[in-house]
Amino acid sequence: MAPAELPPGGNDVITDRLPLRCEAAQCQRTMASNAVKQAAAEQVVAGFNRLRQEQRGLASKAAELEMELNEHTLVIDTLKDVDQGRKCYRMVGGVLVERTVKEVLPALEKNKEQIDKILESLNTQLQTKGRELNEFREKHNIRIMGEDEAKQPPKEGGDNDGSKPSSAGVLVS
Repeated sequence: MAPAELPPGGNDVITDRLPLRCEAAQCQRTMASNAVKQAAAEQVVAGFNRLRQEQRGLASKAAELEMELNEHTLVIDTLKDVDQGRKCYRMVGGVLVERTVKEVLPALEKNKEQIDKILESLNTQLQTKGRELNEFREKHNIRIMGEDEAKQPPKEGGDNDGSKPSSAGVLVS
């Protein structure tokens, strides 16, 4: 058979096969599109979790410094009422050293001021990270499981105002 010749009824055979090939290609494109969407959603969740972890780290460090600040305040208040020549012990680099109240008190006050400055800086960073996290949530329409039920009052059966909540987005546990 020559390339230009078609078998009898061959036109039907060719047209019958074309839709199958198109459907297979369409299916492959749809599957590829779904895989890309899934990968993008996973990247969004990973970015969100990274931001949350950074925020938790800042909050943890701020809480730790707050406790240290309270401890410094307590010790300073205690040492103010004590004779300046009295012996006291201070932990320096894991070593307990003997000093006088006169030597220790100014160092404690200086440390307290430094801790206070660092704490202010951490609180500013924490607020910035919180805003960044909220912007990321709004940008990517991220909802946290259980959060929507807590924020919204229960809907009544006759509530048909025409607005539908968007079902697109990422749900994070």
